[in-house]
Amino acid sequence: MSAKFVFNEVIPRIPFLVRLAIAHSFGRLETSAKWDLKTTLIVRFVRSLLAKDQPSSISVLQTFSLKDPGIVGQMWVSKVIVPLPSEHDVLDRLLGTVDAMKERDAIYDIPSIEPVEAEWTGFRKDANEKTKHMTDLPESELYDKMMQDTTSDVTVLYMHGGALIMMDPASHRPVCSRLGKITGGRCLSVRYRLAPKFPFPAALLDCLIAYLYLLSPSLGSYHKPVPASNIVFAGDSAGGTLSFALLQLILQMHRSNTSGQTPTIRFNGKDVPLPIPGGVATFSAWVDLTRSMPSTLGNARWDYLPPPSQGTLTTKFPACALWPTKPTREDLYCDVSVLLHPLVSPMAAKSSDWEGSCPVSFLYGEEVFADEGKVLCRRLARAGIPLQWDQYDGMPHCWAMMIRGSESSNKAFKAWGDFIARAAKGERIETKGSLVEAKTLNEKSVDVNSLLGELNDVQVEERMRADVKRKLAYGPARNDEKIQAKL
Repeated sequence: MSAKFVFNEVIPRIPFLVRLAIAHSFGRLETSAKWDLKTTLIVRFVRSLLAKDQPSSISVLQTFSLKDPGIVGQMWVSKVIVPLPSEHDVLDRLLGTVDAMKERDAIYDIPSIEPVEAEWTGFRKDANEKTKHMTDLPESELYDKMMQDTTSDVTVLYMHGGALIMMDPASHRPVCSRLGKITGGRCLSVRYRLAPKFPFPAALLDCLIAYLYLLSPSLGSYHKPVPASNIVFAGDSAGGTLSFALLQLILQMHRSNTSGQTPTIRFNGKDVPLPIPGGVATFSAWVDLTRSMPSTLGNARWDYLPPPSQGTLTTKFPACALWPTKPTREDLYCDVSVLLHPLVSPMAAKSSDWEGSCPVSFLYGEEVFADEGKVLCRRLARAGIPLQWDQYDGMPHCWAMMIRGSESSNKAFKAWGDFIARAAKGERIETKGSLVEAKTLNEKSVDVNSLLGELNDVQVEERMRADVKRKLAYGPARNDEKIQAKL
């Protein structure tokens, strides 16, 4: 935390935080029944940062989120670059799949193929919280040292959160290190391209290339080919978006392969089979980019993420080099016409689209994204997919990363890592759902087939389409008072 941030953001909020602490101690806050003091102060502080009347520009937000915090503590990090594939087959197959699944009038930008940066990250056994990175060692030796501390074949393909416009593997090193500790394995954390400069499907292409790289490493790579059964896709928030999108992309390629064989992609001179991974494990996954579910507003009191502005359909980001785009569009990640695409909003995929999937784990709080997770979870359950659903009462978005060291955070992290380890080892996953009570952490069983029973699939689609229509009526990247009045 920089001195500038403390001076500009923390110190002016001290009176506000003191009042909060007093009100919480006397039980005068609505959240006091489910939150401890630490959670109250952190969530309300972050919420106040995100709810500014005049937000920072996308360029400023992105630049701030990409500041490298350094490599310190119980982690090994080895940086790699997946070289540019010698063929275009990976792009052609991606575009063919996107086209096969899109609605007639949906449009999107065709991305270029680029080298993909990533970080191997694992738990460092001989370190403490202040241990510094070995800057004098080459990346290959750092990888070898990481592998000496691994105790299993678990390999996590990690996709970081950040609303698809912020953050990178550097911001999520502690997460990957902790997953490495719990699973005994390693993480390959992908530095996928960020919107709005690189809209859909650029990030998905990068993640697909990273998966192929694990399966069939290029000449000079540090690792040997990894069996798909040992690989688990994992991610938080927008990383959950990409985890499910990548899974759905692979499932669609399997469906479209009429021979019944595992599809292959020409990658660096080889026909590489593209099998389904061992599992997918997400934390607070963002799977409805229309943000149309009831919890978007209904759970706002338990979250720091702001709900979509009432009366305003596009946040008033100051103009900058990244936004608005040229030509302008309505959404930071993609053209609004493609928001209902299953590879953009995985919640849009039908139950039948998930048939043949690997086991899946969902972790959510009582957050704004909870309902979209429920819809996706029940669709996979009805498709017969082995899965685990765990929702933590009263907890905000990605609380285990935000409120480190709390009992609920530790419990959630352990559940996350344990599922990854079991899925990657091929252990049997029994479908189950649970609601974890606030403070006591007692678990209550829930029926995953009837999650969000007040909305059927037809009503879910109607809500998504209504949101898209509102965005289309509002217009691209504008804040026009006349249009707001009409809506």
